[in-house]
Amino acid sequence: MNCIVTGASRGIGYETVKALSKLTGHQIIAVARTPELLASLNNECRAAGAQSSIHPIAADLGKPESLNQLVKQASLLFSRVDVLINNAGLFLNKPFQDISDSELGRLYEVNVLGVFRLIRELVPLLGSKATANTGAGPSHVVNISSMGGVQGSTKFKGLSAYSSAKGALAVLTECLAEELKTQFITVNCLALGAVQTEMLEKAFPGYKAPLSAAQMGAYIANFALTGQEFFNGKILEVSLSTP
Repeated sequence: MNCIVTGASRGIGYETVKALSKLTGHQIIAVARTPELLASLNNECRAAGAQSSIHPIAADLGKPESLNQLVKQASLLFSRVDVLINNAGLFLNKPFQDISDSELGRLYEVNVLGVFRLIRELVPLLGSKATANTGAGPSHVVNISSMGGVQGSTKFKGLSAYSSAKGALAVLTECLAEELKTQFITVNCLALGAVQTEMLEKAFPGYKAPLSAAQMGAYIANFALTGQEFFNGKILEVSLSTP
């Protein structure tokens, strides 16, 4: 399958690419802002005996011109995108009244608007026209959200911007699943609980999560490849615990 994974330079995105690369026959575009970290990912996967090809592309999804360049490069590499994993995201742990307009705008640009724009621009590669001559099943868009973005879940001080953005992503998933289903595109959302990452450490210093980034990356990789056979438009809670 042809896959795109954003936020691939560290944490869960990094481990998701590694998990996909262990499987045979995939083409993986790994996206992040930092070329050096993408190069390290590529080298690590190769050293581990990667069975799939990785194409590192540096892009800032919070900047439309950078996102558009990513789409152009993806269209040169792939005639169809089978899997899009929207994992990239900014984190902010700050009291509500102290959050500036620029901080809020930047977070929403990456966590919500960047996802919206990327899916929109990739629809021609994800949809029925790209699928017509392949005989493949529906493409699968997987949006990575958080338990903080699930209505009715426990919320924490300082995460108003981050959690509300993740909530927007969850509702966007439901809307797009309905709108894009006639185009042979499925859209699902994974709302993650506590995973041991740099982001979690910033939010909850000293807390030890029950799952590693490698464990969650392996789960996401498997879900991205097979989940469209069972789900569409679902917000699935993937959580052993929240702090």
